[in-house]
Amino acid sequence: MLDSTYFQLAELAASLGNLEGLTRLFLLLFPFFLLMELPVNLLVLAGIFRWYIRRLSATPSQSLYTPRVSCVITCYSEGRDVEKTLQTLCEQLYPGQIELIPVVDGAAANPATMQTVRDFRINPELYPGRELRPIAKWQRGGRVSSLNAGLQQATGDIVLALDGDTSFDNTMVRNIVRHFEDPNVPAVSGSLRVRNVWVSLATMFQALEYFLSIHTSKTGMSEWNTVNNVSGAFGAFRREFLLHIGGWDTHTAEDLDLTLRIKSYFGRRPLRIPFEPAAIGYTDVPATFRAFLMQRLRWDGDLYFLYVRKHADSMTPRLLGWRNFMMTLVSGLFFQLVLPFLIVGYTLAGLVVLPVEAVLLLFTIIYLVYLATTVVFYLTGLILVSEQPMEDLKLAPLVPIFPLFMFLLRCWGVVCTLNEMFRRGHEETSMAPWWVLRKGKRF
Repeated sequence: MLDSTYFQLAELAASLGNLEGLTRLFLLLFPFFLLMELPVNLLVLAGIFRWYIRRLSATPSQSLYTPRVSCVITCYSEGRDVEKTLQTLCEQLYPGQIELIPVVDGAAANPATMQTVRDFRINPELYPGRELRPIAKWQRGGRVSSLNAGLQQATGDIVLALDGDTSFDNTMVRNIVRHFEDPNVPAVSGSLRVRNVWVSLATMFQALEYFLSIHTSKTGMSEWNTVNNVSGAFGAFRREFLLHIGGWDTHTAEDLDLTLRIKSYFGRRPLRIPFEPAAIGYTDVPATFRAFLMQRLRWDGDLYFLYVRKHADSMTPRLLGWRNFMMTLVSGLFFQLVLPFLIVGYTLAGLVVLPVEAVLLLFTIIYLVYLATTVVFYLTGLILVSEQPMEDLKLAPLVPIFPLFMFLLRCWGVVCTLNEMFRRGHEETSMAPWWVLRKGKRF
């Protein structure tokens, strides 16, 4: 088979003329986008090793920095799951004060969620220093509305923005707050894990994706101060800085929007956004591939809205600083918006102009490259970063299939981007009612 493929490629190369044989064919057909990803992957891996060595050499110390913490918990239709969130926040091994501010959006239409919040009680003897301050928003205003309502009522120096269906390890607050002892830290990104890992094949793939792209990769990116996003389900912020920039903004993808707005100060001030892999939250992900794709239709479409429509003017080294400007261009604009089109275009072109054997050979090479990358990141995360290596090891059988999963996901990214380009998909989000989105500025 390889011999026949070689002769077919040679004949095709000879017909191209000018350059010599297979050299020109190689230059025409080699997927050069692989070379764009290699430096970024090496940079992230170097950051992971740097973090691991720094952690091993760090001197154990007990911080006396225990500021008051406000947990703004956005609730809509979580029902009894809110109780789990509130309970895990009460159980935090943090000596400072923690106020819990569950904000029930559209409380009139969500009696189950509202009743769960009303029924929740904090035992002051069992959980000293914990205070419950619920907010009921009877008319629905959306997630951004809930976050800003909670921010206005928060009294803590540190504000945690949390989802109502997310639970946490009991060391989460202690691990995430310690970074704010540095006055140049306006925000900290926590690590998200998948809680419903073993429900379906779709949830298992998402668990592996979260482990590789969040828990492992962000650890490396944090070392170079290039964390790309503070998750909306689990992020911590300095309240003074949040109020300074006006809190959260209307529209969808409020987490990436806020991250970009914070980063617009990086070019003028020595700020940094750390990622804390030891601050862990657990969230439920879509249990079916259809629900997963619908979620990514919004998530990936929002990238075009934010990078191209809303924040195009702020994509400058003067605002972002050179380091984050370059990383945003490569990992944000190129990888998220341009690369999916290159992959789909390359695939279609190969299927049209090349013989079947050549297509199989080239695609096998590409698959092996991505498989090698996945294996390296998986083993690095498993050995150096994971706090539960035996559980993460159970995802190993998915590693050989994961490059195909990501290939299909990147192809879907083309649909997501086109949906935003031509249909303005961010205006159809379920994160806020249409009358709220209509009042916001149109980009």
